[in-house]
This record gives sequence, structure tokens and C-alpha cells, in this order.
Amino acid sequence: MPNSIANRQTLGELISIVCFKSVITGMEEALGEKATAIAMIAAGRARGKNLVKDLGLSNSSQDLSTIAVRLNDAVGSAGTRLTIIDKIVRDGDLIKVYCDETVCSAGEAPGSNRKSTFTIGAIWGALSEITGKKLRGIHTESVLRGSTHDVFEFSIVE
Repeated sequence: MPNSIANRQTLGELISIVCFKSVITGMEEALGEKATAIAMIAAGRARGKNLVKDLGLSNSSQDLSTIAVRLNDAVGSAGTRLTIIDKIVRDGDLIKVYCDETVCSAGEAPGSNRKSTFTIGAIWGALSEITGKKLRGIHTESVLRGSTHDVFEFSIVE
């Protein structure tokens, strides 16, 4: 018989943004901002890779618009609610992912310098697993600083 405490039969799998953000700020107080960012990106990358494996998208040859829909189904409003993936596009050697309502930006004041560490990590891990390539990622645009989206750019590491 399943353990009702471990399976959260009443509360389910989701927690509040307030609790998640408290984890991040608590880690920043204990470890510092840089160490926390490294840990959150690494945790996100592991989550993204495992998600893609679960979806059967490892080393996928599907086009980026189809991948965006599949990932959004998993992490958007019908899934874990991490973020909304509006689109994924190739721009020369870069893969750009346009996200909205990222959990990391939620509740932040306009102009905040907060980076979406867990979210970029999850997208990074997912794209690495999908492409079969080692990638480098950077958070280039932020809704907190006037952009219409949080934009994550990924380049292939040779």
C-alpha cells in the first residue's frame, strides 16, 4: 500500500511560489548568492534532463516549435507550472527560449536583478538531453527589467 504522507494524496505534487522562493532566499543567506545560483542551475539541469527522458525526447530530431509545445505541456499550466514556454527559435548558432511567468521571477519587484537560475537550469538540461550536445546558457532578457519575456540563450560548447 502506498505511503499517503510520501504521495501527498490530499495536497498533490505542487507547492506555493512563496515556499519555493523561501528555499532560494534561505540558501542565499546560508551559502551566498553565487553558490546558490550554481546549486539551483545544477538542480534545474538535472530536472530538465530527467523530464526529457520521461517524455521520450532524448536526442530528438523534432523541430524546435514541436519541442517547445511538448516542453510547455510538461512545465506550463497543464504541467508543473514552472514557466510558460512561448517559443524556441534558432538564431544563428544560438538556441533562444522565450519564457513567461517563470517561477524565479514571480513576486520580484520591477528592476530586480534576480536571475531565473532553476528555470534556466531546467531548460538547459532539457535542451542538452534533446540535442545530445553540451550547451552553455545565459539569461539575456528579463521581464523584471522591461522585456516581454525571460529569454535564455544557449550555445553549443565544442
